[in-house]
Amino acid sequence: MATAAQSLSAMPSSLSWFVEFLKHELSPYPGRTALVARMVIAATVVMMICMVFRIPYAFQGAIYALIVSRESSQATLKSGVSILASTGIGALYLLASVWFVISIPTLHLLWVIASFFLGFYAINTFTNFGASSTFAIMICVGVPLWDRQLSAETNVEDTLWLCLASAIGVVVTVGVEILFSRIKPGQDIIAGVTDRLAAVESLLARFSNNSVDRPTQANVMRLATVGTSMFRRILQRSTYAPNYAEQMGAVIALTGRLVDLAANLRSPAQLSVDDRAQLRLLAENVGGVRAVLLAEGTPLLNGFHVAQGHVTQGNVPHAIPLVAEMEKTVQLMKEVLVGAQALSLFAPQSSSGDPSPPFLVRDAFTNVAHIQFALKGCLTAGLCYIIYNGVDWPGISTAVTTCFLTALSTVGSSRQKQVLRISGAVVGGFLIGMGSQIFILPYLDSIAGFTVLFVVVTAFASWFMTSSPRLSYFGVQITVAFCLIHLNSFAIEPSLSIARDRVVGILFGLIMMWFVFDQLWGASAVSDMKRAFLSAVRLLAQFAREPTSRDYKVAAERSYSLRDAINNNFDNVRASADGVLFEFGPSRQQDLAWRSKFRQWQPQLRLLFIAEIALWKYRAGLPGFELPQTLGAAQRAFDDELARALEAIADRIEGRPSQADLFEGSLAPLERAVSAYEGSEPQRATAGRFEAFLYLHRRIESLTSSLQKEIGNAV
Repeated sequence: MATAAQSLSAMPSSLSWFVEFLKHELSPYPGRTALVARMVIAATVVMMICMVFRIPYAFQGAIYALIVSRESSQATLKSGVSILASTGIGALYLLASVWFVISIPTLHLLWVIASFFLGFYAINTFTNFGASSTFAIMICVGVPLWDRQLSAETNVEDTLWLCLASAIGVVVTVGVEILFSRIKPGQDIIAGVTDRLAAVESLLARFSNNSVDRPTQANVMRLATVGTSMFRRILQRSTYAPNYAEQMGAVIALTGRLVDLAANLRSPAQLSVDDRAQLRLLAENVGGVRAVLLAEGTPLLNGFHVAQGHVTQGNVPHAIPLVAEMEKTVQLMKEVLVGAQALSLFAPQSSSGDPSPPFLVRDAFTNVAHIQFALKGCLTAGLCYIIYNGVDWPGISTAVTTCFLTALSTVGSSRQKQVLRISGAVVGGFLIGMGSQIFILPYLDSIAGFTVLFVVVTAFASWFMTSSPRLSYFGVQITVAFCLIHLNSFAIEPSLSIARDRVVGILFGLIMMWFVFDQLWGASAVSDMKRAFLSAVRLLAQFAREPTSRDYKVAAERSYSLRDAINNNFDNVRASADGVLFEFGPSRQQDLAWRSKFRQWQPQLRLLFIAEIALWKYRAGLPGFELPQTLGAAQRAFDDELARALEAIADRIEGRPSQADLFEGSLAPLERAVSAYEGSEPQRATAGRFEAFLYLHRRIESLTSSLQKEIGNAV
């Protein structure tokens, strides 16, 4: 609780906090300038190709040039291929389905509504972000084309032009990324995590030498403000193996926790010799974690040597209370990485390894949340479509496009979304879009002059887009508004009415999204955070009882479905935690206290999840993980106790009465069963495996008991 208390006492006023937030979010970080340069080059080349060769829908290609994955050249190529495929599928769907409804108004309206539903459903169920966004944009741009009173031949041609503009955006982006090739996958995550660990290590080293300077502290404060949401977004949109994604997810969460703690460190006037030794040792341990990540930087993380002279909790100095929490966090990071090595020693055969990523999320047809999201999106876009047709104002049809683009945002809270949406639309549409049309474009008479303007605006927007997800959507909205105004024709538009209509359409779409998503079914960020955390705990309790089927394929599919759901809830907790910072009011201090608690508990829950994934192999009886009948029964009893303990934790947070006993001591029956089996049938070949087996259970018992005590004291 010391962390929460210090965090709250250090919280500045809303305005000063927001200024500091912008300052930290917009400050350069390694690779940011190069990333922005590649984005600007790709978007500019797409714009020039479309303008010179008079290819319609240039805005589509320019937007694609900015949303294609850039985490590595391989990822960019995969993302480009998936976008091209989705573009073709979207065009094929439009051309094949509209043929049945084009001459029947009632069926045509039903087709539009069904298409909107399909587009939003794709956004929420496609595992590949590029594919889902492409298919959705093809729907929202292509469907209104067939409302025009033009020949079918013209509409077909425009649909194909739309595909070509998209293909140009993808091909140019892939070419730019390969030209500035970056081969190693995951390096953005590794570089960001190690930069944060280096900052913490430097701060601790300076504390131990009593030589802390303002730049070092300011750097840690900046990293704490920026957070780790950018890395979570990269991990969420990547195609990494599930085990690596889960492992790195835990490392990212623990790194964020460590930076938050370091940002709240305050050194007393005098430090004892033991205090300095403790801080030096902690700095060495942080450096050890960083060295491992730098040495590998790939899914195959090797273990590392724990620094000698580890200080136990009883020797933690009281002069700096948060050091105890930092030591615990670093130890959890070590367990995550060492656990990965230990599990690889007993890896099952390749036939039972991680499956290739599916095209749809595993619960696409079983989770009603996907249907609910698609229905809300369909209602929003459908209302926009009906209203602008009802008032005969086709100029604001950009409202439908805005609904789909807004749905692609992964920002955490309702208020945060609205601030970024509205402000981005105002800046990109009114200030930059219409402002340049009034004050700049009348003095330009060639594509060269417009290119300079386009580069400046794209660079400005891209700098925001490369911020964390808490701010990046502001840049996306600027780009969308500007491109929709100036890339819809091949000449400077002299009339402000067209630009006005497009901006009004964007604002209309944002208002409808706010009304449907945030008012009819909205909730505060802290409520979303609490709901996601409770869902993760209860799903983890279910996972502890898996597998429930003797059929391996059924059991494995169920396992990966639960793992996906748990990981999604972890991501939602962190995203909503970011959104809490943007919500003000009388309950702000209480909400911030809950935010601090959930961020403190979640890393332990993640580590518990990783250990449970390893033990699932024993419960499923995979080759190399078979257990004797007596040990299997003892393990199932332990798992039942674990599930009850987790359910009791969830009940406690919800304020419900719970009769569950403390989980501490639940491991004793299993240890006795292992000792009895080894005593009756000693087998050297299995001794090592049972040692790892018990080690995983000890980690689970320790983590669960710690969570029970912390949550019991806090709630």
